[in-house]
Amino acid sequence: MRLLRLLTLLVLVGLAAFWFVTRPQPLPEDALAGLTPDAAHGEQVFWAGGCAACHADADATGEAKLILRGGQRFPSPFGTFVAPNISNDTENGIGAWSTLDLANAMVRGVSPEGAHYYPVFPYASYAKAELQDIVDLRAFLATLPADAAPNQPHEVGFPFNIRRSLGGWKFLFLDADWVVAGDLTPEETRGRYLVEALGHCGECHTPRNALGAMDRSRWLAGGPVPAGKGSFPNITPGGLDWSAADVVEYLTSGFTPDFDSAGGHMALVVENTKHLPPEDRAAIAAYLAKVPAVK
Repeated sequence: MRLLRLLTLLVLVGLAAFWFVTRPQPLPEDALAGLTPDAAHGEQVFWAGGCAACHADADATGEAKLILRGGQRFPSPFGTFVAPNISNDTENGIGAWSTLDLANAMVRGVSPEGAHYYPVFPYASYAKAELQDIVDLRAFLATLPADAAPNQPHEVGFPFNIRRSLGGWKFLFLDADWVVAGDLTPEETRGRYLVEALGHCGECHTPRNALGAMDRSRWLAGGPVPAGKGSFPNITPGGLDWSAADVVEYLTSGFTPDFDSAGGHMALVVENTKHLPPEDRAAIAAYLAKVPAVK
């Protein structure tokens, strides 16, 4: 009887610890106090963050890139995830969200209802984003068209459909420290912010462990496409021998120095980066040259 009581106590303590560790942790209510929105700058954040690449139709062009109705499907070893509607629609989109709601989603991976988002939404990278940029982004998103397209559920089976367990994933892997540290020039520092935070380049170009977290020891070294076909290239100096000018041209036009062009989802990325100021594309190139080489 005493042993049963002890086991029961241990189970209860374990459950309490699990509940505490896996709880959603939104930002403080006053986290955005004193920050003034700038929608014009928010447009640059929008393109740097690649919002349209996932949340607009994959074949959208021109103004249609600004209709963020969701629906793109992203197969993975954990199931198939479907990009949600983040248009200005108040029912199916984020039209009713506050700026703090968006900030919680992007840097904490927490929904307005207090649930964990799956890290297929790249909050593991956005966690490094400056809150001012998110305030500006929210102001720009509010200027975009509303679309009433309904959201589609993710196709994720047990045990990955247990949202609470994502708190454990965050406890283990959500890290807002910079991968490339040390002395950087202002240009390299800007490039680091664009690559590691807003641009979330590591989400595709960094290998992942068995639980789907980026292996920061092999940062930007490439890895298999989650859908199971092909691989993302190594873009460290150990795998990419392009000059800074080559990188800038690729992020502007999509053309490589070998007279090839960006394809697949990378073509959508270039649709975003071409909107950045030339100095931002140059900053990305400068940062990539500082990344530790992985053969």
